[in-house]
Amino acid sequence: MSEQPLNPSPAGTPDDAAAGTAPAAPGPSAPGPTGSTAADALPLPAEPASDAAPGALSDEDAAARRAASFERARRLRQEPRFPGGPAADPAGSHHERRIRSFQPRRSRVTTGQQESLERLWPQWGLDIDGKRVLDLAELFGGLPVVLEIGFGMGEATAQMAADDPGTGILAVDVHTPGQGNLLGLAEKAGSTNVRVANGDAVILLREMLAPESLDGLRVYFPDPWPKARHHKRRLIQPDFLDLVAPVLRPGAIVHCATDWEPYAEQMLEVLTAHPRFENTAADGGYAPRPAFRPLTRFEGQGLDKGHVVHDLLFARV
Repeated sequence: MSEQPLNPSPAGTPDDAAAGTAPAAPGPSAPGPTGSTAADALPLPAEPASDAAPGALSDEDAAARRAASFERARRLRQEPRFPGGPAADPAGSHHERRIRSFQPRRSRVTTGQQESLERLWPQWGLDIDGKRVLDLAELFGGLPVVLEIGFGMGEATAQMAADDPGTGILAVDVHTPGQGNLLGLAEKAGSTNVRVANGDAVILLREMLAPESLDGLRVYFPDPWPKARHHKRRLIQPDFLDLVAPVLRPGAIVHCATDWEPYAEQMLEVLTAHPRFENTAADGGYAPRPAFRPLTRFEGQGLDKGHVVHDLLFARV
């Protein structure tokens, strides 16, 4: 679950969290199934005159072509891929100069995922636009709500929702195929306690959640950013916990899991040092995997290869 802002990505995928971030108005023409949009129609400068060297462009024409290409790419990023589905850039007015813990990516969406997005998003989906505070009681019919950041393809999230219908799951990611897949799985299981949020989890935590409105936070297998120069992109950092603490009720559990040993050590260090969180493990270390966290296919493959998965459960004090 690919920090899915922060971002991030998923239970069920290699340490890939989203923290990993209201549908945007469509462009002059809505994108079709192939992803083509009105941006494709942007004019390009005419070809050079016949007396020019073959393939040569004047500096002016080259600059114009670069500008047109940039504008086309910008509009593609901002236009929704599916009518009524998740927005491509839900918090476009909230661009910030900060390090992101996730990387949005446009992967292939299957026919089934697209159908789920177009049909179920208006009912069970929401865009993280930073423009309102969510009424979780209304959104989940009064259920206690747990926030999950980064859910990958959604298999583990769907199973947890089905196993515990008395808990609402607000699942955040930026991966469009996973969003569609989770919606489809929840419907197939008859689960009505899942809402899928599209966008940057930092904006959600900072601007769209009321104080003490959550009963828990789950971050399963966030992107480990293994290279030393990328450690600053990791989701579990002191500043992130400063955002999390106010929106959790006292006693709410922060549950993290990772199969990347150095990241597990950093998680344990950062959570232990934070004054608003207390380790539930009697020895102050890692906790056994709780029965409610499913063993995902990816996790099983890692265990077969000798990977060690660490769970951390800290209570908000």
